[in-house]
Amino acid sequence: MLRTVAALVLPGLAPFELGVVCEIFGIDRSDTGGPSFELTLCTPTPGVVPTKVGMELVVHAGLEATETADLVAVPAYGADVELGEPVLEALRAAHARGAWILSVCSGAFALARAGLLDGRRCTTHWMYSDELAAQYPEVEVDPSVLYVHDGTIITSAGTAAGIDAGLYLVRHELGAAAAAVVARRMVVPPHRDGGQAQYIENPLPCEGGELTPVLDWVVAHLDEEITVPRLARMAQMSERTFARRFRAQTGTTPADWTSRQRVLRAQELLEQTGLPVEEIARRTGFGAAAALRHHFARTLGTSPQAYRRTFTPRAPDQAVPAGSSSLAVGRRTAAAAR
Repeated sequence: MLRTVAALVLPGLAPFELGVVCEIFGIDRSDTGGPSFELTLCTPTPGVVPTKVGMELVVHAGLEATETADLVAVPAYGADVELGEPVLEALRAAHARGAWILSVCSGAFALARAGLLDGRRCTTHWMYSDELAAQYPEVEVDPSVLYVHDGTIITSAGTAAGIDAGLYLVRHELGAAAAAVVARRMVVPPHRDGGQAQYIENPLPCEGGELTPVLDWVVAHLDEEITVPRLARMAQMSERTFARRFRAQTGTTPADWTSRQRVLRAQELLEQTGLPVEEIARRTGFGAAAALRHHFARTLGTSPQAYRRTFTPRAPDQAVPAGSSSLAVGRRTAAAAR
């Protein structure tokens, strides 16, 4: 069960990326039904640590904090900083005993230098992906996704993708309800579709966009027949104009976006209810269980039943051991938007 977190503060640290880790894992949200973690900031030499923006942080704990943490997080830092052997050994030891390892942005370089990414798929910010691949040819760098889950290692792309990865880990370990509480308090979506290319080349769907009322209606009526003509009439546009503006705002087609929302709703119902697959298919607009299974396999690479077994919240003594084969579901989920 994920309870203790050690955030590694390295020279040249990016404050925002550290803030992401602190926001997700450092705030007690038990008053609103959310999780509470024990977060410790640690550094190789306790004391003043310079950041990339000129300010300094005072960190009191040393690397011993990583020895018992359930999660060791490595926010972005100065990738040209030479890491000492104690840092690399701390990461190796944490991984060897089955702890989660999470990197944000250029934090992936520390994992690669420790040898944890050899033979693994990972990601980092698209600006650094070529450099990471060149420096570490044994590492499979995927610059097109927001995060990658491989075993007990999660690597995330730049900046806000660390939020996606952190929420994914909360969801994986504690369930959708816990992740939703954290996301709601942060005022962010509990899950974002797409990969890094979506955010480089296309604007994000956002509150206040001209199609936001239509998107909200779709999410509220997933069990109904949803067609482009119907949505275009709601938006008071021609079908051609609607399709063009829909892609501009969401980065995809109305059919694909609606299908992904239906899969997301199905994920929530599988995690939070005991409804049979046939009923979930009806409530999410797929109609038949066979159609739901098809879309689940295409999008997530697994079946509804396997997903429910993996992501249904468990009591602490029923937790899936770190590194078990069922974790592959999460890895396929992370890759689904490619």
